[in-house]
Amino acid sequence: MGASRATERALDQAAAAARSELPVVVTGPSGSGRRFIARAIHSWSARSAGPLVTLSCVAVNSALQAREIFGTSAGAHAPAPAEHIGALTRAAGGTLHLTDIEGLAPEARVALRSALVDGSFRREGDGTEQPLRARLIGSAEEWPEAGPFAQLPCHEVRLAPLSERPEDVLPLAAHFLALFASELGVQATGFTAEARDALLAESWQGNVRELRERIRQAVQLSGGGAVTHEALALAAEDGEPPSFKDAKRAFETRYVEGMLRRCGGNISRAARLAKKDRKDFYDVIRRTGVDPSRFR
Repeated sequence: MGASRATERALDQAAAAARSELPVVVTGPSGSGRRFIARAIHSWSARSAGPLVTLSCVAVNSALQAREIFGTSAGAHAPAPAEHIGALTRAAGGTLHLTDIEGLAPEARVALRSALVDGSFRREGDGTEQPLRARLIGSAEEWPEAGPFAQLPCHEVRLAPLSERPEDVLPLAAHFLALFASELGVQATGFTAEARDALLAESWQGNVRELRERIRQAVQLSGGGAVTHEALALAAEDGEPPSFKDAKRAFETRYVEGMLRRCGGNISRAARLAKKDRKDFYDVIRRTGVDPSRFR
């Protein structure tokens, strides 16, 4: 999803990788969409009917990485004597996505490289060679010079940070808006001009992941209609988000404006639709500073 040349290039690289059986390395900063690209490569490939197994190299203790990737035979580990099915076996016929491969321990890295070269691997405690039937995708922030894919034929898909592809911000924001509006059952009508300007002005240090979360929160806050600058809760110049009081006021303002617009400025009718006492609803109008005459 995007309109930038950088995204088009990454999608072209991913499509080429999907047509191949070679290993793939997806690089890009955290939050840029590496998992999405890995899923896309798998789903576009001839292996799409097989499993997609994801394993984080940094979420597993270095001493247990080989066990999690290759598996173990029964009795190989006294504390855990039962057989352990490794990720490579679970992904047979499909794809194994190893995330954060820069976190691979040396022993696991060497064993994985050997598996790629030989087309087979051994479980811990088992001398029998197992055929490598999973396609490998690794992801990292930068190309790992000492990684298991180094100097092997493979594809690389490079994802640029969102700050370097501002053309993607609004298409992605619109995509996430439709997604979360559907999930929450609300009618979203886009973004106000101020909200669009704010989206484009943001640095997005957290990349697509941060944008996605901001839009999710904004849809929850807005409850329908056009998403405003305030509802986006974008970071201010000092890096602080709006206070709860300011965010609540922004929601009340948007809600009151929507009700009055729907009712042609008729306060009594708007109060009935809001299931609120007319006097209480008028107090909200006065608190937000909305002028009902604008909608008549």
